[in-house]
Amino acid sequence: MEDKAIALLEVQALVAAITGLDAMLKAANVQFICAEKRLGGKLVTVVVEGSVSAVTAALEAGVAAAAEIGVVKLHEVIPRPHPGILRFLKKSKA
Repeated sequence: MEDKAIALLEVQALVAAITGLDAMLKAANVQFICAEKRLGGKLVTVVVEGSVSAVTAALEAGVAAAAEIGVVKLHEVIPRPHPGILRFLKKSKA
């Protein structure tokens, strides 16, 4: 799909990541791809995929929700990601 994109949200603390992810999934038609915990769960990155407009809207909602209870470290939309990136992300989920 030409319009496919991924959105990454990295926050400090697991609860903030879950809150942000919940807001992302409720805000737009996106699918959860994976979550990566680093530094013993102190930094958590969640990734969703969908259309560019959907992941952009989802990311805005996720950043706002996560920022209410934690520290947002990074957020980014990657339009038309290379297929290798998606394989890498889906493999790290397993």
